[in-house]
Amino acid sequence: MTRMPRTVLADRSGASAPRRRLLLLLAVLGFAGLAGMFMLRAPVGPALEGTPKGFALSDVPTPVPDVRFTDGEGRPRALADFRGKVVLLNVWATWCLPCRTEMPTLDRLQAALGGGGFEVVALSVDRQGSETVKAFYSEIGVRNLAVRVDASGQALSGLAAVGLPTTILIDAEGRELGRLMGPAEWDAKDMVAFLKPIVEREAGGMAVPEKKESTP
Repeated sequence: MTRMPRTVLADRSGASAPRRRLLLLLAVLGFAGLAGMFMLRAPVGPALEGTPKGFALSDVPTPVPDVRFTDGEGRPRALADFRGKVVLLNVWATWCLPCRTEMPTLDRLQAALGGGGFEVVALSVDRQGSETVKAFYSEIGVRNLAVRVDASGQALSGLAAVGLPTTILIDAEGRELGRLMGPAEWDAKDMVAFLKPIVEREAGGMAVPEKKESTP
């Protein structure tokens, strides 16, 4: 009589051990999944005081691949063509609604800071090519951005752009200073105040006059 309870308990214990291991494994996998999601959303670098919301600075400036594309006339171009300038590289597409919404702000930023030391490079990955981009620019009244298109879409993988829009700040030596995932108001006061000193620093301390957008 005394052996039966011990036998039953032993059986229950033996049956519950694999179950506990399975639950532990599921818990570990769940935690790993949450950690992975957090890492994907985490900034690539520290957010310093004065850095616009969502803009993640790199811990160390890293070389940017020499992405190749074509201009509005179909001529081959590359990021290396802009060496010596601070570049705000915006990877976008006309079918991306957030991209369409932020494009006028990029146009106004180019009007405000564009020149010998700074360039907004709006790089479309539309497969239909430059005519699609030209039509969109005409539709929304873009006047300051040049047409640049990578119809192959290779820029997405080369720049590790996991979504659109992706905007990368590149220094005069072709190194990434930071990036922002998603849309932004690029001509906002805090954004211009953040970018202007960087452009001046890269231009050798020369002041960059903030231009006013011309009116039609």
